Amino acid sequence: MKMKTKSYFLVVLGLAALGLFPVLVPNAYYVHLVETILIYAILLFGLDIVVGYTGQVSLGHAGLFGVGSYTAGALFFKLGVPFLLAVPAAIGVTAVFGAVLALPALRVTGPYLAMVTLAFGTIIQILINEMTFLTEGPIGIKVAKPIFFGHKLNEVQYFYVVAVLMVLALVVVHRILKSHLGRAFEALRDSPVACDCMGVSVYRYKVYAFVISAGLAGLAGALYTYSEEYISPNTYNFELTIMFLLAVIMGGRKTRSGALIGAAIVVMLPSLLSDIELFRKIASVLAVAVTGMAAYNFVKKVKTVRELAVPVVATVAMAAFSFQLENITDWRLTIFGLMTLFVVYYLQDGVVGFARDLFVRFARPAAHASVGTPVVKVRAWTTSHLAAPADSGPLLEAQQVLMQFGGLKALNQVDLRIARRAIHGLIGPNGSGKSTMMNVLTGIYQPTSGQVMFNGLAVTGQTPSAIALSGIARTFQNVQLFGEMTATDNVLVGLHHTYKSNILDVMLGTPRYQREDAAAREQAASLLSFVGLTELSEEQARNLPYGKQRMLEIARALGLNPSLLLLDEPAAGLPPADLPELMKMVQKIRDHGITVILIEHHMDVVMGISDTVSVLDFGQKIAEGKPADVQSNPAVIEAYLGSGAAAH
Repeated sequence: MKMKTKSYFLVVLGLAALGLFPVLVPNAYYVHLVETILIYAILLFGLDIVVGYTGQVSLGHAGLFGVGSYTAGALFFKLGVPFLLAVPAAIGVTAVFGAVLALPALRVTGPYLAMVTLAFGTIIQILINEMTFLTEGPIGIKVAKPIFFGHKLNEVQYFYVVAVLMVLALVVVHRILKSHLGRAFEALRDSPVACDCMGVSVYRYKVYAFVISAGLAGLAGALYTYSEEYISPNTYNFELTIMFLLAVIMGGRKTRSGALIGAAIVVMLPSLLSDIELFRKIASVLAVAVTGMAAYNFVKKVKTVRELAVPVVATVAMAAFSFQLENITDWRLTIFGLMTLFVVYYLQDGVVGFARDLFVRFARPAAHASVGTPVVKVRAWTTSHLAAPADSGPLLEAQQVLMQFGGLKALNQVDLRIARRAIHGLIGPNGSGKSTMMNVLTGIYQPTSGQVMFNGLAVTGQTPSAIALSGIARTFQNVQLFGEMTATDNVLVGLHHTYKSNILDVMLGTPRYQREDAAAREQAASLLSFVGLTELSEEQARNLPYGKQRMLEIARALGLNPSLLLLDEPAAGLPPADLPELMKMVQKIRDHGITVILIEHHMDVVMGISDTVSVLDFGQKIAEGKPADVQSNPAVIEAYLGSGAAAH
């Protein structure tokens, strides 16, 4: 409650400062400067969705910014379309371009995506320059300030229009990113494979992210057109692209305050880099500050000399170099690049993250003690499968599955029948094809031949997200959690399918969305309680002990309310004392009406709780039956212990 009150106070303070700024600082230059910062902040809210949340590197947002600017400018200049129609049109047109830009993101990632988006931005600049019939080419377009009810707005009045739209954009983006949509964006960055297997389509949400981000770039571009009252192709160049990316990284990704700080930095940076005397002063102060902080960290033994040497040498060298320069204009891009490298390596969470770390380090323990975990009703976990009739037919059937990688047959004509409401063990030596079978059953691999039937329907050829939503959930041999998200948020990704609200519900915070979110959080709390993670519900997944991460994966998978749960080595990393508790948990899952396929190397676990055990060796099924029968099977003994043991 204390933190909420503090947050509301800061919000009111920020709104008051924004509203009073033109009154307290009536200078038109500074009003226009802050106006530009607010416009850039709108674009950075969107760019942060792509870069900070989905983890895609986009260098095409200067092009999207240009599309929004020229859509609004051309509509006004050619057709006299008013502001209230031109701005929505700019948002819509730019969103379409964002969808086009998203298509490469479905196929390429990392530096390849960066090159594709950079090419997109370059093409947009060329088109703006060459399409003179629409854009007036190098001459540019002149636009007047908006006219409302016969009154033309002046600079201060337009400032308030921009401020209101920026606040609305901030609220909308914040609600989206704190909703199931934002969790989906963040999940596909940390583990696209796990995201798909939780029923969240990676392709779909990448497109959503680019479209929303592009829409915000279009809004920013349209507002920029009316702010500057003149636009030309040279504005939307490579330097602007680098500045936008630098702003997101330097301000701090995944924070709206970081976008505002980043916008302020990049708006003022060109001015700072055009005045050589001012640049020298700033470089000198920065060198002194970094050296002082390095000395403090060294004395407190927070950092080693090796870690501190590079930032100290870099800032001191920059200060010394600034006094050798006579003209800084030609060095601007070089300085932008060096600043980006410095931030990426030494200020990875940006200014906001750095300030947050300082607060955590120096704040009194009492300040942290006051921060409590959200109060959510915890009830016993239940599923709808208890009421479902037990059908005599198999729940899942793999028929003559062949999975071939070149000349290697990882699975060779394997048949598998999984009875309903049973625990089916799948064992075999390393490299026998167990995890490959898991990947085939969940759609990560498409089999070379054969088919998989689930609940009487063929699922072969379907996407992992479609198979997950049909009722098949899984954990992974190598833990695939969403590391920067809390335990609760990880489970909520598994519960993504329970949200039927659309983006409009999220933006408006409708009662429908509020009910769905409350129900999902209650179910998440019950699942965390089931696996014994209630006390760690607000801890980031990457900070959990390895055994607890395994339990969290199970809770997240159960969030899908599956009919079939595939557990891939759940006992890995657990101390022997915890194995009986794991066995009881798997049996409880079965008792809830959920069928379990269990891959495990702990034979006492598999043989102790499985109803049926299948054995794979070199991609072939060599045995299947009751645990006791499988244990005494000569072929199984030979596979595990060698032919000599089988002879004895």
